[in-house]
Amino acid sequence: MSTSDKAPTAASDPEHDAAATAADTPAAPDATEAAAAATDAAAAAQLSTAPLEDPPAGGPAVGIGVLGWARWFWRQLTSMRVALILLFLLSLGSIPGSLIPQNRVDPMKVSIWKGKHEFWVPVAEKLQLFDVYSSVWFSAIYILLFVSLIGCIVPRTWQFVGQLRGRPPGAPRRLDRLPAYTTWRTETAPDEVLSYAKEMLGGRRFRTDADAAGNAVAAEKGYLREAGNLMFHIALIVMLVAFATGQLLKSEGGKLVLRGKGFSNTLTQYDDFKSGSLFSSDDLPPFSFTLDKFDAEYEKSGPQKGTPREFKAYVTYSKGAHGTPTKTEIEVNKPLDVEGSKVYLLGHGYAPILSVTDPSGKVIFKDAVPMLPQDANLTSAGAVKVTDGYQDKNGKKEQLGFNARFVPTFAGKGQGTMLSQFPAADFPVLALNAWHGSLGVDSGLPQNVYQLDTAKMQQFKKENGDPFSQLMLPGETMTLPDGAGTVKFEGIERWATFQISQEPGTGYALAGAVAAILGLAASLFIQRRRIWVRAVTGQDGVTVVEMAGLGRSESAKLPEELADLAARLNERAPTAPEAVPGNTPVEATVEGGRG
Repeated sequence: MSTSDKAPTAASDPEHDAAATAADTPAAPDATEAAAAATDAAAAAQLSTAPLEDPPAGGPAVGIGVLGWARWFWRQLTSMRVALILLFLLSLGSIPGSLIPQNRVDPMKVSIWKGKHEFWVPVAEKLQLFDVYSSVWFSAIYILLFVSLIGCIVPRTWQFVGQLRGRPPGAPRRLDRLPAYTTWRTETAPDEVLSYAKEMLGGRRFRTDADAAGNAVAAEKGYLREAGNLMFHIALIVMLVAFATGQLLKSEGGKLVLRGKGFSNTLTQYDDFKSGSLFSSDDLPPFSFTLDKFDAEYEKSGPQKGTPREFKAYVTYSKGAHGTPTKTEIEVNKPLDVEGSKVYLLGHGYAPILSVTDPSGKVIFKDAVPMLPQDANLTSAGAVKVTDGYQDKNGKKEQLGFNARFVPTFAGKGQGTMLSQFPAADFPVLALNAWHGSLGVDSGLPQNVYQLDTAKMQQFKKENGDPFSQLMLPGETMTLPDGAGTVKFEGIERWATFQISQEPGTGYALAGAVAAILGLAASLFIQRRRIWVRAVTGQDGVTVVEMAGLGRSESAKLPEELADLAARLNERAPTAPEAVPGNTPVEATVEGGRG
């Protein structure tokens, strides 16, 4: 079997090469020639399920008027070019949602942003930049992309199903015009050569079929390429549906829980809560948990002193109203998954335990008051509000308020300000200043529990007129001026914040992402190709074997694969030992390689 390199064709696509072969064929003078020309054209057809950008030649015209414009618009919308443009616009439209605070996420940050960027507020509001993901323009892009993908996938799916049910097309008349080609002469009978070829190609998982003329075998392989392409597009739709479902039905809330206290998954238990537009409070799964203990470890020395090493919350949770209590641990990035909701550990801090007595010595308040961390070393600030039960020494009802600052590790008096030196409670100190009057909690307006509204309050004063304040260690007591009562620093409690999230559709989104990657890999690395083997008896009685291949796109693997197949078939149908005098042997040609 001899081989030689064939000069590359001008066309860059093998399908175009084969189509050119059919175009170069002279006009068919009779029905036989016409059928042969149709076979040549079919050999290169349907190697892809990609829809045509324009209607096929000879097909019906688009038409004029509303119907014609509607067909044109639909064809443009379902083209891959427009789908990619819409996908790019969707990604571009997500950028403002990441840079500008969103009303659904944090209305307070939106207010702060408006205060800092007053000039841009009218523009941002008109463009709905504070509600990007529910805006008209973002929804329009999302829906158009969804429709474009469906309109592209449905016809391609039916076309692919038709290809699976069909048979490989017959061999073109001129196999030597195909990109990969080889030939030799053998003394093996044509029927045996074709039988060997069909057996060999079937063993390589090619789908084979005998040519209508009975002198060739057609084989096809690589259907997973188009299957992967369709799977990629279907996976994109699954992801879009999953994300839309998650945005419409999701719920997310936060809760600060003191050690020894609990949480029940009802709307009134949340400190803050946001949800999708189709979410209902009835969708909250019934469960509860109690924070039994919280542990935190920090680096004690070196350049990374104070760096967190481990946060762990020990909880006891129950499913349903009467579920069996179960103990477990929640760590950062290791949430508790219960009844379809995930409980994440977000943060932690300290809650000084304070007791307040009135002038008569009666304890009117005793509780752990959470303080919000201000830095990495857990310097914390907060407010203590005594709303009920207090009367001054004259019997007048008042309310008490205390601005508080807590440091878990104090540097020492005279050795710095109230800033913590280490996040662990090695030397805890609490600083308080006291106020009396009206806290404003009866006005009906919401208040920040960590801030003290002193608009209707007066600060306690020392004898010299300075504001009254005091640093306290655990166990120490602060006596208020004029016999107004006392405040005792009883001890320290720990708290942890949890985020409870319900995100339906995340599993489908993950499955869609995995399927999209697999489908894309299949469409990129699997080559759709066809192989034809023809064996006919020459004028001298010697069998002439021709093999040719055509791929979906140009690749060096097709000539290599054809050369390997030809070598294996040549072992079963070896080259004739010598040519018959007067006949010129046919040379084998493989483009891009040697067979």
